[in-house]
Amino acid sequence: MVRFFMAAAAAIAALATPAQARWVAAWTAAPHAPIASEGQFAAGSWNNATITQVLRVSAGGDRLRLRFSNRYGPGPLEIGQARVVRIDDKGAEIAGSAHMLQFGGRGSAVIPRGSPFVSDTVNLPLPALSRIRVDIYLPRSTGPCTCHLTGLDELAVSPPGNFVGKSFQPVARAQYRAFLTTVEVDSATSPGTIVAFGDSITDGVGSTAGANRRWPDVLANRLHAAGQNWAVANAGISGNRVLSPGMGEAALARFDEDVLSLPNVRYIILFEGVNDIGNRYGARGPSQPQLPGLDQPQIDVEQMIAGYKQIIARAHEKGIKVIASPIGPYKGAGYWTEAGEAARQAINHWILNSGAFDGIVRFDTAFADPVDPRAMRNGYHMGDFLHGSDAGLKAVGDSIDLTLFKTQ
Repeated sequence: MVRFFMAAAAAIAALATPAQARWVAAWTAAPHAPIASEGQFAAGSWNNATITQVLRVSAGGDRLRLRFSNRYGPGPLEIGQARVVRIDDKGAEIAGSAHMLQFGGRGSAVIPRGSPFVSDTVNLPLPALSRIRVDIYLPRSTGPCTCHLTGLDELAVSPPGNFVGKSFQPVARAQYRAFLTTVEVDSATSPGTIVAFGDSITDGVGSTAGANRRWPDVLANRLHAAGQNWAVANAGISGNRVLSPGMGEAALARFDEDVLSLPNVRYIILFEGVNDIGNRYGARGPSQPQLPGLDQPQIDVEQMIAGYKQIIARAHEKGIKVIASPIGPYKGAGYWTEAGEAARQAINHWILNSGAFDGIVRFDTAFADPVDPRAMRNGYHMGDFLHGSDAGLKAVGDSIDLTLFKTQ
Protein backbone atom coordinates (compact mmCIF):
# COMPACT_ATOMS: atom_id res chain seq x y z
CA MET A 1 0.00 0.00 0.00
CA VAL A 2 2.83 2.45 0.88
CA ARG A 3 4.55 1.80 -2.46
CA PHE A 4 1.25 2.44 -4.24
CA PHE A 5 1.02 5.86 -2.54
CA MET A 6 4.60 6.66 -3.62
CA ALA A 7 3.87 5.68 -7.22
CA ALA A 8 0.68 7.77 -7.18
CA ALA A 9 2.52 10.85 -5.90
CA ALA A 10 5.22 10.46 -8.53
CA ALA A 11 2.70 10.00 -11.33
CA ILE A 12 0.67 13.04 -10.30
CA ALA A 13 3.77 15.21 -9.98
CA ALA A 14 4.94 14.16 -13.45
CA LEU A 15 1.81 15.65 -15.03
CA ALA A 16 3.11 19.20 -14.54
CA THR A 17 6.87 18.60 -14.66
CA PRO A 18 9.04 19.67 -17.60
CA ALA A 19 11.70 17.16 -18.61
CA GLN A 20 14.60 19.33 -17.38
CA ALA A 21 13.12 20.24 -13.99
CA ARG A 22 15.21 19.51 -10.90
CA TRP A 23 12.95 19.24 -7.90
CA VAL A 24 14.08 19.19 -4.28
CA ALA A 25 12.12 19.08 -1.01
CA ALA A 26 12.67 22.56 0.43
CA TRP A 27 10.29 21.92 3.33
CA THR A 28 8.42 18.95 4.72
CA ALA A 29 6.33 17.93 7.72
CA ALA A 30 5.74 14.21 8.17
CA PRO A 31 2.09 13.53 9.07
CA HIS A 32 0.75 10.98 11.51
CA ALA A 33 -2.56 9.47 12.48
CA PRO A 34 -5.01 11.61 14.47
CA ILE A 35 -4.77 11.23 18.22
CA ALA A 36 -7.90 10.75 20.32
CA SER A 37 -6.94 13.15 23.08
CA GLU A 38 -7.63 16.56 24.51
CA GLY A 39 -5.56 19.72 24.68
CA GLN A 40 -2.36 20.05 22.67
CA PHE A 41 -2.63 16.54 21.25
CA ALA A 42 -6.23 16.83 20.02
CA ALA A 43 -6.65 16.28 16.27
CA GLY A 44 -7.91 19.26 14.26
CA SER A 45 -11.17 19.01 12.33
CA TRP A 46 -12.70 21.76 10.18
CA ASN A 47 -15.86 22.39 8.17
CA ASN A 48 -16.52 25.41 5.91
CA ALA A 49 -13.40 27.15 7.18
CA THR A 50 -10.16 28.53 5.83
CA ILE A 51 -6.85 27.63 7.45
CA THR A 52 -3.58 29.46 6.87
CA GLN A 53 -0.12 28.09 7.58
CA VAL A 54 3.26 29.83 7.70
CA LEU A 55 6.51 28.05 6.87
CA ARG A 56 10.07 28.64 5.70
CA VAL A 57 11.73 26.96 2.73
CA SER A 58 15.32 25.83 3.09
CA ALA A 59 16.41 26.05 -0.57
CA GLY A 60 15.67 28.57 -3.27
CA GLY A 61 14.26 27.94 -6.72
CA ASP A 62 12.31 29.36 -9.62
CA ARG A 63 9.07 27.42 -9.26
CA LEU A 64 7.27 25.39 -6.64
CA ARG A 65 4.55 22.83 -6.14
CA LEU A 66 2.86 21.72 -2.94
CA ARG A 67 2.17 18.20 -1.83
CA PHE A 68 -0.92 17.59 0.28
CA SER A 69 -1.91 14.39 2.08
CA ASN A 70 -5.08 12.67 3.19
CA ARG A 71 -3.10 9.65 4.39
CA TYR A 72 -5.14 9.19 7.59
CA GLY A 73 -8.42 10.84 6.60
CA PRO A 74 -11.75 9.15 7.36
CA GLY A 75 -12.97 9.88 3.81
CA PRO A 76 -12.24 12.05 0.77
CA LEU A 77 -10.80 15.47 1.57
CA GLU A 78 -12.12 18.41 -0.43
CA ILE A 79 -9.98 21.48 -1.03
CA GLY A 80 -12.28 24.22 -2.26
CA GLN A 81 -9.51 26.69 -3.02
CA ALA A 82 -5.85 27.19 -2.09
CA ARG A 83 -3.30 29.95 -2.44
CA VAL A 84 0.41 30.47 -1.79
CA VAL A 85 2.13 33.81 -1.20
CA ARG A 86 5.55 34.96 -0.07
CA ILE A 87 5.65 36.93 3.18
CA ASP A 88 8.31 39.09 4.78
CA ASP A 89 9.79 38.75 8.25
CA LYS A 90 6.84 40.67 9.72
CA GLY A 91 4.27 38.43 8.03
CA ALA A 92 3.19 40.96 5.40
CA GLU A 93 2.54 39.70 1.89
CA ILE A 94 5.16 40.52 -0.75
CA ALA A 95 3.43 42.30 -3.62
CA GLY A 96 3.05 40.28 -6.80
CA SER A 97 3.94 36.93 -5.20
CA ALA A 98 0.45 35.52 -4.60
CA HIS A 99 -0.72 32.58 -6.71
CA MET A 100 -3.88 30.51 -6.63
CA LEU A 101 -3.11 26.79 -6.72
CA GLN A 102 -4.51 24.46 -9.32
CA PHE A 103 -4.76 20.70 -9.43
CA GLY A 104 -4.73 19.26 -12.94
CA GLY A 105 -5.88 22.65 -14.23
CA ARG A 106 -8.75 22.97 -11.74
CA GLY A 107 -9.01 25.37 -8.83
CA SER A 108 -10.27 22.73 -6.42
CA ALA A 109 -9.48 19.11 -5.60
CA VAL A 110 -10.90 16.05 -3.91
CA ILE A 111 -8.11 13.98 -2.35
CA PRO A 112 -9.03 10.30 -1.98
CA ARG A 113 -8.77 8.72 1.43
CA GLY A 114 -5.21 7.59 2.11
CA SER A 115 -3.67 9.47 -0.80
CA PRO A 116 -1.11 12.18 -1.51
CA PHE A 117 -2.03 14.92 -3.97
CA VAL A 118 0.35 17.32 -5.71
CA SER A 119 -0.54 20.77 -6.99
CA ASP A 120 0.30 22.02 -10.45
CA THR A 121 3.54 23.95 -10.79
CA VAL A 122 3.54 27.62 -9.76
CA ASN A 123 5.99 30.10 -11.26
CA LEU A 124 7.16 31.76 -8.06
CA PRO A 125 10.85 32.60 -7.59
CA LEU A 126 11.84 31.83 -4.00
CA PRO A 127 15.12 32.84 -2.39
CA ALA A 128 16.58 30.32 0.03
CA LEU A 129 15.23 30.71 3.58
CA SER A 130 12.21 32.71 2.41
CA ARG A 131 8.85 32.42 4.13
CA ILE A 132 5.53 31.59 2.55
CA ARG A 133 1.93 31.37 3.71
CA VAL A 134 -0.51 28.80 2.39
CA ASP A 135 -4.28 29.39 2.57
CA ILE A 136 -6.63 26.40 2.23
CA TYR A 137 -10.41 26.58 2.10
CA LEU A 138 -12.09 23.41 3.41
CA PRO A 139 -15.75 23.53 2.35
CA ARG A 140 -16.83 20.24 3.92
CA SER A 141 -16.07 18.41 7.15
CA THR A 142 -12.54 17.08 7.11
CA GLY A 143 -12.87 14.77 10.08
CA PRO A 144 -9.77 14.40 12.28
CA CYS A 145 -6.97 15.73 10.14
CA THR A 146 -3.87 14.21 8.62
CA CYS A 147 -1.65 16.52 10.65
CA HIS A 148 1.84 17.04 11.96
CA LEU A 149 1.18 18.28 15.47
CA THR A 150 4.52 19.92 16.29
CA GLY A 151 4.41 22.67 13.71
CA LEU A 152 6.10 25.36 15.84
CA ASP A 153 4.55 28.04 13.65
CA GLU A 154 1.07 29.44 13.43
CA LEU A 155 -1.96 27.83 11.88
CA ALA A 156 -4.90 30.25 11.91
CA VAL A 157 -8.55 29.24 11.49
CA SER A 158 -11.08 31.61 9.95
CA PRO A 159 -14.74 32.17 10.81
CA PRO A 160 -17.10 30.12 8.58
CA GLY A 161 -16.49 30.70 4.88
CA ASN A 162 -13.88 31.05 2.17
CA PHE A 163 -11.23 33.58 3.21
CA VAL A 164 -8.51 32.53 0.76
CA GLY A 165 -6.58 35.69 -0.06
CA LYS A 166 -8.62 37.74 2.41
CA SER A 167 -7.79 38.99 5.88
CA PHE A 168 -9.75 37.64 8.81
CA GLN A 169 -9.74 37.61 12.59
CA PRO A 170 -8.83 34.02 13.58
CA VAL A 171 -11.37 32.16 15.68
CA ALA A 172 -8.68 29.65 16.68
CA ARG A 173 -4.94 29.23 16.45
CA ALA A 174 -2.75 26.12 16.66
CA GLN A 175 0.71 24.94 15.70
CA TYR A 176 -0.32 22.07 13.47
CA ARG A 177 0.81 21.32 9.96
CA ALA A 178 -2.54 20.35 8.45
CA PHE A 179 -2.80 18.36 5.20
CA LEU A 180 0.31 20.08 3.81
CA THR A 181 3.33 17.78 3.78
CA THR A 182 5.93 19.04 1.31
CA VAL A 183 7.03 22.12 -0.59
CA GLU A 184 9.06 21.15 -3.63
CA VAL A 185 11.08 23.77 -5.50
CA ASP A 186 12.56 23.53 -8.97
CA SER A 187 16.14 24.64 -8.55
CA ALA A 188 18.93 24.59 -11.10
CA THR A 189 21.48 25.33 -8.35
CA SER A 190 20.53 22.79 -5.67
CA PRO A 191 22.67 19.66 -5.36
CA GLY A 192 19.71 17.78 -3.86
CA THR A 193 17.76 17.10 -0.68
CA ILE A 194 19.15 16.29 2.77
CA VAL A 195 16.52 14.61 4.98
CA ALA A 196 16.69 14.94 8.77
CA PHE A 197 15.03 11.75 10.03
CA GLY A 198 14.27 11.49 13.71
CA ASP A 199 12.00 12.15 16.67
CA SER A 200 11.03 15.19 18.77
CA ILE A 201 14.62 16.42 19.09
CA THR A 202 14.76 16.73 15.30
CA ASP A 203 11.16 17.97 15.21
CA GLY A 204 12.27 20.93 17.34
CA VAL A 205 10.42 20.44 20.62
CA GLY A 206 11.95 22.91 23.08
CA SER A 207 12.84 25.52 20.47
CA THR A 208 11.16 28.92 20.16
CA ALA A 209 7.95 28.73 18.12
CA GLY A 210 8.00 30.77 14.94
CA ALA A 211 11.74 31.33 15.06
CA ASN A 212 13.03 28.39 12.94
CA ARG A 213 15.58 27.25 15.51
CA ARG A 214 15.35 23.46 15.10
CA TRP A 215 18.72 21.87 14.35
CA PRO A 216 17.75 21.22 10.68
CA ASP A 217 16.99 24.97 10.42
CA VAL A 218 20.44 25.74 11.80
CA LEU A 219 21.96 23.39 9.22
CA ALA A 220 20.01 25.09 6.41
CA ASN A 221 21.24 28.50 7.62
CA ARG A 222 24.85 27.32 7.58
CA LEU A 223 24.59 25.73 4.14
CA HIS A 224 23.06 28.93 2.76
CA ALA A 225 25.80 31.06 4.34
CA ALA A 226 28.38 28.75 2.74
CA GLY A 227 26.79 29.28 -0.68
CA GLN A 228 25.41 25.75 -0.89
CA ASN A 229 21.76 25.60 -1.97
CA TRP A 230 21.02 22.21 -0.44
CA ALA A 231 17.39 21.57 0.45
CA VAL A 232 16.98 20.42 4.06
CA ALA A 233 13.75 18.50 4.74
CA ASN A 234 12.81 17.91 8.37
CA ALA A 235 11.05 14.51 8.58
CA GLY A 236 11.12 14.31 12.38
CA ILE A 237 8.01 13.27 14.31
CA SER A 238 7.74 13.88 18.05
CA GLY A 239 7.51 10.65 20.00
CA ASN A 240 8.72 8.59 17.05
CA ARG A 241 10.56 5.30 17.44
CA VAL A 242 12.63 3.14 15.12
CA LEU A 243 10.85 -0.15 15.76
CA SER A 244 7.45 0.61 17.28
CA PRO A 245 4.47 2.83 16.44
CA GLY A 246 3.27 5.65 18.67
CA MET A 247 3.13 9.33 17.68
CA GLY A 248 3.59 8.41 14.04
CA GLU A 249 4.29 5.06 12.50
CA ALA A 250 7.63 3.48 13.35
CA ALA A 251 10.59 4.85 11.40
CA LEU A 252 10.83 1.60 9.45
CA ALA A 253 7.13 1.76 8.56
CA ARG A 254 7.10 5.39 7.41
CA PHE A 255 10.48 5.44 5.68
CA ASP A 256 9.21 4.99 2.12
CA GLU A 257 6.50 7.65 2.34
CA ASP A 258 8.33 10.23 4.46
CA VAL A 259 11.83 9.89 2.99
CA LEU A 260 12.06 7.90 -0.24
CA SER A 261 9.08 9.64 -1.86
CA LEU A 262 10.81 13.03 -1.58
CA PRO A 263 12.56 14.33 -4.70
CA ASN A 264 16.32 14.06 -5.24
CA VAL A 265 17.23 12.82 -1.77
CA ARG A 266 21.02 12.53 -1.58
CA TYR A 267 21.64 12.26 2.17
CA ILE A 268 19.79 11.22 5.31
CA ILE A 269 20.87 12.37 8.77
CA LEU A 270 19.54 9.72 11.16
CA PHE A 271 19.10 10.67 14.82
CA GLU A 272 16.57 8.37 16.45
CA GLY A 273 16.34 5.68 19.09
CA VAL A 274 16.03 7.34 22.48
CA ASN A 275 12.27 6.73 22.58
CA ASP A 276 12.79 3.05 21.80
CA ILE A 277 15.15 2.47 24.69
CA GLY A 278 13.43 4.95 27.01
CA ASN A 279 10.04 3.26 26.63
CA ARG A 280 11.56 -0.21 26.70
CA TYR A 281 13.65 0.16 29.85
CA GLY A 282 12.01 3.08 31.67
CA ALA A 283 8.69 3.79 33.36
CA ARG A 284 6.05 5.78 31.47
CA GLY A 285 5.77 9.24 32.95
CA PRO A 286 2.38 10.77 33.83
CA SER A 287 2.82 13.44 31.13
CA GLN A 288 3.17 10.94 28.29
CA PRO A 289 -0.09 10.72 26.31
CA GLN A 290 -1.81 7.41 25.67
CA LEU A 291 -1.40 7.14 21.92
CA PRO A 292 -3.26 4.81 19.56
CA GLY A 293 -1.34 1.67 18.73
CA LEU A 294 1.28 2.47 21.37
CA ASP A 295 2.82 -0.82 22.35
CA GLN A 296 6.30 -1.58 23.59
CA PRO A 297 7.79 -4.90 22.52
CA GLN A 298 10.62 -6.23 24.62
CA ILE A 299 13.23 -5.10 22.12
CA ASP A 300 16.95 -5.52 22.64
CA VAL A 301 20.14 -3.97 21.33
CA GLU A 302 20.47 -6.43 18.45
CA GLN A 303 16.97 -5.66 17.25
CA MET A 304 17.72 -1.94 17.29
CA ILE A 305 20.89 -2.51 15.27
CA ALA A 306 18.92 -4.63 12.81
CA GLY A 307 16.47 -1.73 12.42
CA TYR A 308 19.27 0.70 11.60
CA LYS A 309 20.67 -1.77 9.08
CA GLN A 310 17.27 -1.89 7.38
CA ILE A 311 17.24 1.88 6.97
CA ILE A 312 20.77 1.83 5.55
CA ALA A 313 19.94 -0.96 3.07
CA ARG A 314 16.75 0.70 1.86
CA ALA A 315 18.52 4.05 1.45
CA HIS A 316 21.51 2.57 -0.36
CA GLU A 317 19.20 0.80 -2.78
CA LYS A 318 18.11 4.28 -3.93
CA GLY A 319 21.65 5.67 -4.00
CA ILE A 320 21.15 7.69 -0.79
CA LYS A 321 23.94 8.03 1.77
CA VAL A 322 23.10 7.71 5.48
CA ILE A 323 24.86 9.84 8.07
CA ALA A 324 24.06 8.96 11.69
CA SER A 325 24.54 10.29 15.18
CA PRO A 326 24.79 8.16 18.30
CA ILE A 327 21.70 8.37 20.51
CA GLY A 328 21.91 11.49 22.65
CA PRO A 329 22.30 11.65 26.43
CA TYR A 330 19.09 11.60 28.46
CA LYS A 331 19.98 10.99 32.10
CA GLY A 332 17.48 12.94 34.22
CA ALA A 333 14.62 12.41 31.75
CA GLY A 334 11.53 10.67 33.10
CA TYR A 335 12.23 7.35 31.43
CA TRP A 336 16.00 7.16 32.01
CA THR A 337 17.31 4.04 33.79
CA GLU A 338 20.70 2.37 34.17
CA ALA A 339 19.49 -0.46 31.94
CA GLY A 340 18.46 2.00 29.26
CA GLU A 341 21.81 3.75 29.54
CA ALA A 342 23.61 0.43 29.07
CA ALA A 343 21.56 -0.19 25.92
CA ARG A 344 22.35 3.32 24.65
CA GLN A 345 26.06 2.76 25.16
CA ALA A 346 25.97 -0.57 23.33
CA ILE A 347 24.01 0.84 20.39
CA ASN A 348 26.24 3.89 20.21
CA HIS A 349 29.34 1.71 20.18
CA TRP A 350 27.96 -0.05 17.10
CA ILE A 351 26.99 3.22 15.39
CA LEU A 352 30.49 4.61 15.90
CA ASN A 353 32.55 1.51 15.14
CA SER A 354 30.62 -0.72 12.75
CA GLY A 355 31.43 1.22 9.59
CA ALA A 356 27.84 0.65 8.46
CA PHE A 357 27.06 4.35 7.95
CA ASP A 358 28.41 6.65 5.26
CA GLY A 359 29.27 9.30 7.82
CA ILE A 360 29.00 10.14 11.51
CA VAL A 361 27.93 13.31 13.30
CA ARG A 362 28.26 13.71 17.07
CA PHE A 363 25.00 15.19 18.29
CA ASP A 364 25.46 13.21 21.49
CA THR A 365 28.65 15.03 22.43
CA ALA A 366 27.28 18.39 21.25
CA PHE A 367 24.45 18.02 23.77
CA ALA A 368 26.45 16.35 26.54
CA ASP A 369 27.38 17.74 29.94
CA PRO A 370 31.20 17.63 30.07
CA VAL A 371 31.02 16.60 33.74
CA ASP A 372 28.53 13.76 33.18
CA PRO A 373 28.22 12.88 29.46
CA ARG A 374 25.20 10.69 30.20
CA ALA A 375 23.20 13.89 30.74
CA MET A 376 22.58 17.01 28.66
CA ARG A 377 24.49 20.17 29.45
CA ASN A 378 22.70 22.77 31.58
CA GLY A 379 21.04 25.30 29.29
CA TYR A 380 21.06 22.89 26.37
CA HIS A 381 17.71 21.31 27.23
CA MET A 382 14.24 22.72 27.85
CA GLY A 383 14.26 21.60 31.50
CA ASP A 384 13.39 17.94 30.95
CA PHE A 385 16.91 16.62 30.17
CA LEU A 386 15.62 15.28 26.85
CA HIS A 387 14.58 18.01 24.41
CA GLY A 388 16.98 20.64 23.19
CA SER A 389 16.71 24.34 23.96
CA ASP A 390 17.50 26.95 21.32
CA ALA A 391 21.12 26.90 22.51
CA GLY A 392 21.34 23.13 22.51
CA LEU A 393 19.81 22.75 19.07
CA LYS A 394 22.13 25.41 17.71
CA ALA A 395 25.11 23.54 19.15
CA VAL A 396 23.91 20.40 17.39
CA GLY A 397 23.34 22.16 14.07
CA ASP A 398 26.72 23.86 14.34
CA SER A 399 28.46 20.53 15.03
CA ILE A 400 27.71 19.13 11.55
CA ASP A 401 30.73 19.03 9.22
CA LEU A 402 29.47 20.57 5.97
CA THR A 403 32.12 18.70 3.96
CA LEU A 404 30.08 15.52 4.52
CA PHE A 405 27.72 16.70 1.78
CA LYS A 406 29.32 16.24 -1.63
CA THR A 407 27.79 18.24 -4.45
CA GLN A 408 28.89 15.73 -7.11
